[in-house]
Formats: sequence, C-alpha cells, structure tokens
Amino acid sequence: MKIDIREHERIDDLQRNGYRIIQNKKKFCFGMDAVLLSGFAQVKPGERVLDLGTGTGIIPILLEAKYEGKHYTGLEIQEDMAEMAARSVVLNGLEEKISIVEGDIRKAGEIFGLSVFDVVTSNPPYMNDSHGLKNPDLPKAIARHEVLCTLEDVVREAARLLRPGGRFYLVHRPHRLIEIITALTSHKLEPKRIKMVHPYADREANMVLIEAVRGGGSMVKVEAPVVVYREQGIYTDEIYEIYGY
Repeated sequence: MKIDIREHERIDDLQRNGYRIIQNKKKFCFGMDAVLLSGFAQVKPGERVLDLGTGTGIIPILLEAKYEGKHYTGLEIQEDMAEMAARSVVLNGLEEKISIVEGDIRKAGEIFGLSVFDVVTSNPPYMNDSHGLKNPDLPKAIARHEVLCTLEDVVREAARLLRPGGRFYLVHRPHRLIEIITALTSHKLEPKRIKMVHPYADREANMVLIEAVRGGGSMVKVEAPVVVYREQGIYTDEIYEIYGY
C-alpha cells in the first residue's frame, strides 16, 4: 500500500520489527524521553494500553513491537499529528493492533469510558507557565508546554481510565517530582517504581520515569538510574538495548 508522504515529512527506521515512523521536521519529532518510556513501561499479554498525547504515535508502536498486548490506542488532540500517526500505523500494517484517536486529554474519560485500560502511558508537556518560554511554533509549544493540558489533567484522566490495579507510566522532569507525586496520590495512583535518567554518569538527572498503580499500596522502589551517554555521541549499553540495536 502506498502511503502519502507530505512536505517536510520523512520516514525513520525504528530498528524494531522492521517498523518505521513518519515524522515532520517542521513540527515535533519524538525524542529520547519517548524511547525511554517505552523501555520502562511493561505490558502483559492481553492487556489494553492507552497513550495520552501520543504525538507521532511512537510509544504505541514501540510497545506493540515489544509486548503481546491485546490492543494499543494513542490519543492526540492535534488533528494533523493524529492523522500523521495514523499513517504510520498503516505504514507498518498495524491497523488491527493500534488505533489513533483524535481528542482532548482533558476529556479522555468521556471518550473511552471509565476503568477500561490496563496500562496508560504519557510523555506529557513538561513546562508549566513558570518554566521556560513557550515555543512560538504552536505544535512544538503544545508538545513541550502546558498549553492544552496540565499535569493535573493527565494524572486525573489516567486515574479515571485505569481499571483497579492498572498501571500508569509517566516520563517527566525531576524538578517537578514532588508535584507529580502529590498529583498521583491525590488521585489514588500510588507510585511503585521511580527511575532517574542522567545524560552522563557525572551529570544530574534531567528526566524521571515513574510507574504508579491505581489503588496500590504505599511502597515505592527507587531503581538504579539510567545513564544515556558513555561519552559524547556514544550511548551506554542500556540505551542501545532499549533502542533494540
């Protein structure tokens, strides 16, 4: 099947299962955070998975490549991004395993219903109004800043969407960790695993990965950190493993 590739778009090889993804260099391309989240999240056979704010559709595609989940859904508010992600699904012949839905994270519970997913993932906007300047390019601003949804919106809807005992996987910035944990626990999502991500072994963490369980007990495991680069331009073995090299 011929897939329409539009101006400024390119097809990138994901190095897993022969899968590829369409990206637009003028809008927003997935980054290391999405790849790390796909490596941190866990999906059991037969589980239903939802990615909130899926963007290019990278997380559902990578998770489908790794796990035997029943079905994967990506929710994306930007019409052109949702349409592009849907073309990537078709490009990989995954129409029966992955659905891309255009819609607002703030209304996700209304779109899908309550307690219907086993796993929810999200790589949400990191910056609120007090952190950094908004990118004047709207698609990138929406991806990076809390323009159309807040951390509270993402956590609230994840809690509504998950069945009891369901798992929420989030990648975010360490400087908002207290705010994140407060939001999670206020919606009965109990943090169970936390992993810091460091660009180099001697640098402070610049990302944090969190697993929370709906209705889980209050015990958290702080896992060994991820170090991205062994030296300039050379990933650590763990990163190569996550990428599937």
